[in-house]
Amino acid sequence: MADRKKIIFIGFTLLLLTIGSFAQTKVVQVSEVPDNFCTSEAEWKLYRMINEYRRQYDLPPIQLSRSLCYVANTHAKDLFFHHPDQEPCNFHSWSDKGPWKPFCYPRDEDKKNSVWDKPKELTGYPEKGFEIVYWENNAVVIDSVIAFWKSFDYFNSFLTNTGRWEGYTWNAIGIGICQNYAAAWFGKVVDPLGTPFVCGQKPPESKPDTVKHAPNHAVKQTTIQNDERSPVSAVPPKTTISPPGTTPIKGHYCIIIKSQLPLKEATKLVQQLTVKGYSQARVLQSEEKIRISLYDTADRDEALRLLKEAKKLYPDAWLFKQ
Repeated sequence: MADRKKIIFIGFTLLLLTIGSFAQTKVVQVSEVPDNFCTSEAEWKLYRMINEYRRQYDLPPIQLSRSLCYVANTHAKDLFFHHPDQEPCNFHSWSDKGPWKPFCYPRDEDKKNSVWDKPKELTGYPEKGFEIVYWENNAVVIDSVIAFWKSFDYFNSFLTNTGRWEGYTWNAIGIGICQNYAAAWFGKVVDPLGTPFVCGQKPPESKPDTVKHAPNHAVKQTTIQNDERSPVSAVPPKTTISPPGTTPIKGHYCIIIKSQLPLKEATKLVQQLTVKGYSQARVLQSEEKIRISLYDTADRDEALRLLKEAKKLYPDAWLFKQ
């Protein structure tokens, strides 16, 4: 009987040791950027346009990040193919269709589980990243992306380090485009993997932009915690067109001159423009946003010419594809 008790005691002890060893072992999903990963020419163009815009404000260029480009590209594809942005989730959300943790933003956001940890989850990037997204109902037009981001304070604050991002230094940026989605991820630390090369080209011998990295001691961690929990939708909503005027044909390019006006004020401005001879002036209305289109055309080259013409009166005019 004593021997049986001894055997049971030894077995129980071994079981406790086994459970303890499992409890101390932390299973971590480690992902790496594929060796053949590259950034598209469209993504490269959008990256350059962002830095050119920052230069207007005497801001240093942001170094293109291989890790953050991979995250942005992966998320843009997930949004296009799997649509995790269904209510109550928005465009910062991730589906359950890939080797990552599914995430519904802002519902799942808390101090222990942040969507901004995706760079650390998917790559070797050592810090959080912060994202803005663009959506339109057809293939993305790069000029429209940068113009839209510049026209709203929320997006523009990322590009120019103003508002909630004043005092921060972006030392890495990633761009991802898939069909009608575009995403940009911003990071505070330098990417250990450096810069991606453009698809179809040889890797650059030197970095496209030399960034003088500012010290991070000016960064306030207490502020960033509040910022990363802000449930702000980072995309234009799906757009429909409303009177006055004839509805432009689907597939047309619209030259947007104003946005975020009350409907009554927007309608009045369109009427004034019509009197002045701008017969194509229209109000484009969505669930949350109102835009004013000065011209519309099915020809892209013509749209670019009209955009240049519109900028004489409205310097912030931008191109939107219906």
